[in-house]
Formats: sequence, C-alpha cells, structure tokens
Amino acid sequence: MGKIYKPSDLIAQDIDAYLVAHKHKSLLRLITCGSVDDGKSTLIGRLLYDSKTIFEDQLASLEADSRRVGTQGQNIDFALLVDGLAAEREQGITIDVAYRFFSTDKRKFIVADTPGHEQYTRNMVTGASTADAAVILIDARKGVLTQTRRHSYLVSLLGIRHVVLAVNKMDLVGWDQGVFDAIVADYRAFADQIGLSVFTPIPISGLGGDNMASKSAPAPWYDGPILMDWLEDVQVEAVDQAKPFRMPVQWVNRPNLDFRGFSGLIASGAVKPGDRVKALPSGRESRVARIVVQPSDLDRAVAGQSVTLTLEDEIDVSRGDVLVAADDPCAVAGQFEATLVWMDDDPLPPGRAYLLKIGTRTVGASVTEIKHRVNVNTLEHTAAKRLELNEIGLVNLSLDQPIPFEAYADNRELGGFILIDRLNNRTVGAGLLNFALRRADNIHWQHTDVDKASRGALKGQRGRVVWLTGLSGAGKSTIANLVEKRLHALGRHTYLLDGDNVRHGLNKDLGFTEEDRVENIRRVAEVAKLMVDAGLIVLTAFISPFRAERRLAREILADGEFVEVFVDTPLAVAEARDVKGLYKKARAGDLKNFTGIDSPYEAPEAPELRIDTTTIDPIQAAERIVAWLEGELDYEI
Repeated sequence: MGKIYKPSDLIAQDIDAYLVAHKHKSLLRLITCGSVDDGKSTLIGRLLYDSKTIFEDQLASLEADSRRVGTQGQNIDFALLVDGLAAEREQGITIDVAYRFFSTDKRKFIVADTPGHEQYTRNMVTGASTADAAVILIDARKGVLTQTRRHSYLVSLLGIRHVVLAVNKMDLVGWDQGVFDAIVADYRAFADQIGLSVFTPIPISGLGGDNMASKSAPAPWYDGPILMDWLEDVQVEAVDQAKPFRMPVQWVNRPNLDFRGFSGLIASGAVKPGDRVKALPSGRESRVARIVVQPSDLDRAVAGQSVTLTLEDEIDVSRGDVLVAADDPCAVAGQFEATLVWMDDDPLPPGRAYLLKIGTRTVGASVTEIKHRVNVNTLEHTAAKRLELNEIGLVNLSLDQPIPFEAYADNRELGGFILIDRLNNRTVGAGLLNFALRRADNIHWQHTDVDKASRGALKGQRGRVVWLTGLSGAGKSTIANLVEKRLHALGRHTYLLDGDNVRHGLNKDLGFTEEDRVENIRRVAEVAKLMVDAGLIVLTAFISPFRAERRLAREILADGEFVEVFVDTPLAVAEARDVKGLYKKARAGDLKNFTGIDSPYEAPEAPELRIDTTTIDPIQAAERIVAWLEGELDYEI
C-alpha cells in the first residue's frame, strides 16, 4: 500500500487561508490512455484515493460496489470510481471519457480517463485535445500493443509533450527489471519514429499504489520519480506565456453605452495596458486601455486567463476575431494542409460542405483532397478516396472565408479545429492545421465593371437556378426540357444542365461512388453559379441524392436565387418506368451504388416546389413550375 497523501493542515487551522492558497495553485490537465485492461481507470481511482479526494459516503459506496460488481474480491476496485456507466461496469471497460478532479498541496488536477478500445478512439481524441500531459499505460505482461502505438501516435499528433510511460501491473511479473527495460526499449524505438523522444518511464502497480504516491519496496532498482511527484513538478504553463499575444474574442461585452470590451481566454503570450494590438482578420489596430476583471483591473494578463480588454479606439471587432500583438501578428488564410481524425460513422467524401469551428469562429469548409491516410500502427502512408471512422488522413482544406490561424504545433487554440455536420450539428472530425497552401496567396478576386445586376438588366430578368431533384425515372429531364421550352417562348434567357449530358464532358472523369457523386454536384453547382452571374435562368436535372450537396448549391448562391423542385415519384413507380433499364441492372447487381437500390436518396425537407408525378403529367408539371417562377419570384428587373 502506497503512502496516503495528507490533506493540508490549513483546512482545520485557517480555512480562508486554505481557500486562497487553493485558488492560486497551478492546474494540470492530464489524460490516461493505452490499450484495453492496461489499468487506466484503476490508476485514476488510486490517485483519487491517495490524494484523499474521496468523501466518506463515496468511499462507503465504493466498498459496497467493489463487493457487488468489482474484480478484486473483497478488496477495493478503484476502477469503479471512474467507470460510471452501467455498460462499463458490466464489461469492465471504459467507453466514455470520464473527467475527475483531485488536488494535492502543490497542484490541482483534471484527469481524463479515455477508452482503450479502437472503436472508441474518437473519445480518446476528445479527452486528449485539452490535455497538457499524458500517462500512457502498458500492461507489463503484454508489452507494447497496437492500441498503445495508436494512442501514442495521437498523443504526439495532438502536441502533448509531457508524457509518462507507466508500465503497470509490475507486481504480476515479480517486479522483474528485465521485463521493464525490454518494454521501455521497445516503446522508445516506436516513440522515436513519431517524434515522442522524451518521456518518463515509471514501473508501477496501480492496484497496490507502488511508485505512485511513494517508492515501491519490491523495486529497489528503480531510482526515478514516482508518478505523483512527476505530476506535481512537470512545468507546462511557461511555454504558452512566452509566445506572442493571441486572444480569440468570445464575446463583445456591451453592458451599457459607456462600456465596450472584448472578452476571451488568452491563448498565448501576455498583454498589458498600452500594448498595441491588431484585430484579425480585418487588420485594424489600437492600444489596450484596460484589462478588466473582478474585483479590479489587472496591470498584466497572461495565457490561461479569461479577461475583458478595452481599446483606446473604436474599431470593429466581433466574436470570432482574434486580438494579436500588432508587431508580431499571426497569418490569415483560407486554404490549408491539415491532419484530420475522422470521428463519424459515415465516411468522409471530399467536396462535401461542413462547418469548421476553430477557437471562437465558425466558417464553412470542405475537404478538397485526401492526400493520404496514415496507418498509425506501421506509420505507412496509403492512398485513400475517403476516410472511415477513426482513420487519420492528411488533407487539403478550403474555407469560405479567410481566418486568423497558427500551425497547431505552435498554437493549439488557433490551429486546432472540429468539423460539424451542417444538417444535424454532429461533430464529425477533429483536425490540426499544418500550414496555409501557397496557392491561396496566388489567387485573388479580380474586379469586373460589368456585374450580375448589369447582365440581368440587359436580359430583362434575374438569374436563377431551378434545381430539379428526384429518383432516376422520376421525369426530371423531361420536365426540365419542357420548362426551358416554355421559358424560351416567353423570351427568357435559359440554359439546361442535364445530369447525363454533363457526364459526357465536364464530369466525364467521375463515376458513381458517393465521393464522385458529391464532386459531380459540387462542379455543377459552381457552373450554375457562374451562369446565374451571367444573368441566365439555369435549369438542372440531377438525382442529387444528398441533402448536404443540395444545401451547398443553395448556399453558394444569393438569397432567392436557388429554387429547389422535388420531382416526387415513388420508387415503385420510377422503377416500373425504367426507360433506360438502369433499375433492372441494379437489381441484378450489375450497377453498383444506384440511388434507391443500394444507395440512399435523401428527399428534400422544405423544397420551394413539390411535383407529385403520380397526379399530374410532365406538361402540367412544367406549367406549374413556370407559373410559380413568373408569379411568385418577381422575375422582372
């Protein structure tokens, strides 16, 4: 049994003095990770127990739970302090990320217990994203495993540079120094390859507490630090404070007409009144007037502090902007190379539109290219057209507006991001910006004197995209052709983009995988946008099965320029028509990824028009579309 940390004497002698001292302790965020059954939850439970962070009722409940569902007979099962989900206790594994707080006289700690199973790798990434230090566990009986390598690679990737290699369950191998040395040598060979050359190996027994709160008597050969001492002494704060000043603006604080401040967490560096700062991406400059906190202003603020800054000048600063040192600003760009961890059950197809959240800013984004996928076990780079759940890839990323940024290796707050599904707000990926693509510096918007309104005025109309979507065989092309003939007769300037026709030229290089379908619609949407800019009424007839791509087409156009028409035909009716014989081929297995058979169709949720082809014929459908356009969209300039 290891030494039990004694609570501070100030708790009994002077509680106010204790609270003041506790308030000013430094905070260390750490993560425990490794393979299944390496003892992560037990180690954390032991830390909580030894630091006297368990209340009496919790201890009584732990003792009862240990007898009922524990794995240590009549002894305390420390893992139950952390494994709170019923499924975790039943299976003896960690599923979700569990956060626990404990403290000693020297420091406060927030520890994340992360899952060891490969299928929960995304949960591990979540826990590691805010960690300053990592404790990587290895079962002394098993040595370095696949998941040990996976988690170590992620720790290195996420920029955690303070690492303990805790070789656990040494009591089960008789505290054999040879076993420990062999594991450390094996791990070091892998760690050197991933840039994790500095780590502290410690032989421990999480269950018995050996080399955790006190030296282990059975291991006199070990002369390094014990785990608790390492956690108390590791220095992490000074690194961010030495960097240039950066503060993402979280909130524009305007309680009354006489006060306007900018609130946020200082990501790096330090700031004081009189310092010249720049607001990015606008580039406007001013000086810091006050650093406002309660109960009184500060003379200086540093990384890790949440403050409100007031400026001497009235410059435009909004949530998502970044205040930086004027003489050492960060860069602004809209295209990047990034490392992406895919965290969604549905795979990532390049070209699909997502939301990207970085710091306090949210922008539109898409992965334009997957350069390669990383095998985290062998570190081999392999070609990939998509990323599956828990896979890691090097990608090119394009945003719909430039953002202030720094490489993740230099600044986690300005280099780390998440991708969010636009339809359901689900987090689907986490990534790290590596650098801005140089191509972005070579491409600029060229001003033209003849604009969209001028071109439309010449034609006597406003450009529009009438986007017909529906199953194959629904009648989209037939209806679109009739609509164009009718508009042409009315003197409108039109162009029809048909799904089959564009595949003979513009999109002849694309197949029918999900990735190719996404790219097909992206290209068509961009072409349609150019035609609308030319003042044309564009008719498109595409299955366009995915809502995300139809939403992308809508969002790249101005309000009112995208008209979604759902040609609603039941699958059975469309298949019965089967003019091109495609359904027959799909049913026979000769045509893969066919919408409605082995690939889904996501029907529009709120189209501008719904055409029920079971109740009206194509001529009636076309007349209805034309009447709606002429009557309700105020077509005339």
